Amino acid sequence: MNNNNYQVYFDCGFSRLRAGAFTKANLSETFNVESKFFFDHSEIDSEIKKIIAFLEKNTNEYINEINLMIDSSKMLSIGVSISKKIDESHLRYADVQFLVQEAKQQILKNYNNKNIVHIIINNYKINNVDYDYLPRDIKCNFISLDILFVCLPEEIIEYFKNFFFKLNISINQIICSSYAKAINYKDNFNLSQNISFIDIGFKKTSITSYVNDKIVSLSTFPVGGNHITKDISKVLKIDQGLAENLKIDFGKNQTLFKDKNFSPELLRQIIFARIDEILEISAKSIKLNLIAMDQYKMILTGDGSKILDNQYKDKISLVNDVDFLDETSKNICHSGFKLGRGLNKQEVIVVPKKQIKQGFFEKLFHLFK
Repeated sequence: MNNNNYQVYFDCGFSRLRAGAFTKANLSETFNVESKFFFDHSEIDSEIKKIIAFLEKNTNEYINEINLMIDSSKMLSIGVSISKKIDESHLRYADVQFLVQEAKQQILKNYNNKNIVHIIINNYKINNVDYDYLPRDIKCNFISLDILFVCLPEEIIEYFKNFFFKLNISINQIICSSYAKAINYKDNFNLSQNISFIDIGFKKTSITSYVNDKIVSLSTFPVGGNHITKDISKVLKIDQGLAENLKIDFGKNQTLFKDKNFSPELLRQIIFARIDEILEISAKSIKLNLIAMDQYKMILTGDGSKILDNQYKDKISLVNDVDFLDETSKNICHSGFKLGRGLNKQEVIVVPKKQIKQGFFEKLFHLFK
C-alpha cells in the first residue's frame, strides 16, 4: 500500500511529458513539471527519469506508485446496451454489477488486444423510465444499461508498465488523457448546448462529445500537430526543427522570416490547410455521433492547437462555434487527479488488477453513495 502524502499523475504524450504531485491535505500545495519538446520518442526514458528526480526532491518522498495518463490514435470507445429481467421487488446493486460484468466480458472477448481503462454508464432504463443515475430503493421488473467502454491498446500500456517497473514504480490507475481533460474542462462551459472537445496532439486528434452533460462518444484519428510541421517542412523545403519553430511562433515572431524565401502569408496558408482538414474530419465524426444535431460548440485543446487563438477564429472555414482553451501542465495533470478522486459520477471505478483478493466490484460505484 502506498503511504505517501502525494499522489503523482504522469501524462505521457508523444512529444512532451508532464507530471503533477498532489496532496489531499492541501490541494493548493502541488508540484508540476514538464519535459522539453522532443521529436525522437527514444528520449522519453531519460525525460521520465528527470521528472521523477524533480518530484522526489520537491516532495521529499520516494515515488513508488504513479497514475498514468496516456492517449493513442488507436484508442477505441465502444457503446454497449445490456438488459436483464429482475425477479426481486427492489433493484439490488448486485443486479447492476452483474450487467456491467457481463458487458465487460463481451468487450474483453471481442477486443483481446485492448485494455479497458474507463467504464461509463450513460443511462439506466428501469421499467421503461430513463435515469441519469441509479435511483435508490426502487422497485424493478426490467433494467437496461447504456455503457460506454474506453479502451487503449494493450501494447502501449504494457510498454509503460514495464518501463516504470524497472524503476521500481507501480501503476495504480490508467487514465485516458483526452477524456480526463474533457471531464475537467466541461464545467467551464454551458452544457445546455452540445459541446465537443477537439484535442490536437502530436500524432493524433481526439474528440470527446457531450450532449446534455452526457458523454456520447470518444474517437481519435491519426492526424495531429506533427503533420502541420511536416507540411511546413515539405513545402518550404526546410528541416523539421525550423518548421516546428515557425509553427510555434506563427503570428508572434516575424524575425524568423528574415533572409528566407517565403512569406508569413504562405506559412498561414500551409497551417490552415491542415487545420481545416483536422476540423473537417472532427466535424464529420461529431455529426455522426450527434446524429441530426447540427449546432454544437467546438473547444480546441492540445499542443497542436496552440498555434491558433481566438484572433484567428474568422480564418477557420467551419461555421460552428469554435473556441480555444490554453492548457498548462498543471491543469492537464489536475484533470487526471480530479478524475482519480471519483468526481465523475457516471464512471464505474474498477479495482486495480494488482489487488487480486478483492472482487471486481468491491469498489464499484461512486454513484451509489
